[in-house]
Order: sequence, then structure tokens, then C-alpha cells
Amino acid sequence: MSTAIFYHAGCPVCLEAEQRVVDAIDRSKYQVEAVHLGDQADRIIEAEAAGVKSVPALVLNGQVFHINFGASIDDLKQ
Repeated sequence: MSTAIFYHAGCPVCLEAEQRVVDAIDRSKYQVEAVHLGDQADRIIEAEAAGVKSVPALVLNGQVFHINFGASIDDLKQ
């Protein structure tokens, strides 16, 4: 099964995008995980390694899709 990881920071833009995007993904094709980088700061390095520059972002099979702009990944490091 393929993976879909939705990274976000918990802001209203991110939460709205999470709800809509995660609900739209076909669960029979993708294992879906939502990662709140504000609560799981230890995963910021993972998100950066995947190519995430800002959140909300969706990573499907290693390809990053930036959705709108809620916060820069650099802002989450502080």
C-alpha cells in the first residue's frame, strides 16, 4: 500500500486542508497519516527530508504537494 502523509501546524488553514484532503484520499490505495508538527516537532526533520518547505503539505509516495500557505517549515523550528 502507498503512503500519504499530511504535514500541518494546527492553524485554521492547515486544519481545513487536512479535513478536506485526508477525507478525499482513497483509503484502499493509501495508508494516510496526519502529522501536526506543532505537537510532533521531532518530525520536522523528517518533513524537511521529504521536501516540505511549508505547511500544509501532502507527501504522496515521496512527492510533495504544498497546499496553500499556513507556515514556513523554518517558522516551526522556533
